Amino acid sequence: MSEQYDLAAWLRLTLIPGIGGETQRKLLAAFGLPEQIFAAGSLAARSVVGDRAELLFDTDNAAAVEQALVWAAQPGQHVVTLGDPAYPPALLEISDPPTVLYVRGRLELLQRRCLAMVGSRNATPQGVQTAEAFARTLAAKGLCIVSGLALGIDAAAHRGALAADGETIAVIGTGADRIYPARNKELALAIAERGAIVSEFPLGTPAVAHNFPRRNRIIAGLSRGVLVVEAAPESGSLITARLAGEQGREVFAIPGSIHSPVARGCHKLIKQGAKLVETAQDILEEFAPVAPVPERVQAPSEPTQDSVPTDPILAALGHDPASLDDLVQRTALSADQLLPELLTLELAGQIATLPGNRYQRLP
Repeated sequence: MSEQYDLAAWLRLTLIPGIGGETQRKLLAAFGLPEQIFAAGSLAARSVVGDRAELLFDTDNAAAVEQALVWAAQPGQHVVTLGDPAYPPALLEISDPPTVLYVRGRLELLQRRCLAMVGSRNATPQGVQTAEAFARTLAAKGLCIVSGLALGIDAAAHRGALAADGETIAVIGTGADRIYPARNKELALAIAERGAIVSEFPLGTPAVAHNFPRRNRIIAGLSRGVLVVEAAPESGSLITARLAGEQGREVFAIPGSIHSPVARGCHKLIKQGAKLVETAQDILEEFAPVAPVPERVQAPSEPTQDSVPTDPILAALGHDPASLDDLVQRTALSADQLLPELLTLELAGQIATLPGNRYQRLP
């Protein structure tokens, strides 16, 4: 029996609307491989999944199956099934593993020791720089960085891993033939070439809100731990962290300013038992040693929060956002004196201007 025939049967099973993962697993447990499910017939399938069995035999999805087979025949594109040796072993440990995965890029990355990095789409400039720096350091130490290709922290994590010539996996909530959000098109193409893009959703699936929590369980499931960089108290990042905890994974969180809305989710996780993280070593000590990535250039060290700025305005600014009035009080300088100095620091990449005429020191 050819591999093409086997894959076609898996696709036929998984591309039937109304037959979800739980039903698919029940049928596979009862009959074995997909072709055995179809060979058993409607009456036998009905004894396992009830009336849903009719969908197995009344749905014509031949065109969708053929489309997926043609897609998987292209270089660098794969459909991996639960019965495939290439299926990631970490996902077999979760309660609801996807029946098939569509993969663009390096298939072997599904076997790597992974760390997920997630956080706010509306990240602060400091949060983005922190995520990139941690990802560079951890990828250079041999961990494969997994995230969701979203704006903000996700994109920063992928960029950091690529900057270290390391490995990264983007788990997406659309079909593997789509890029969302469009602003990350260039990043997605780089990941497809040097890392891997993974989806459980059929080709052509658009960005639909309810698909992203399902995507999050794969991010958590692929990984041995999840690091949350910035997150609001009610956010998709905290869903990923909760799923990671339920799956027996480590949960890490970077603390932030008590005044920052995107730090409150991390503080909530720490209160619930997540490990407080200040340096990459805090994460690495939870993992067995992994082979470092050969470095063509020296990877940047992880960010620290203990460096003392020499500029008096930076010293007055501290680590929390501050308004112009705050800085006038702290420095005894007038607003007219401060504004050109603040512009110089911003152009030098040492501070960022935030909404509300506030300023944030960058690491």
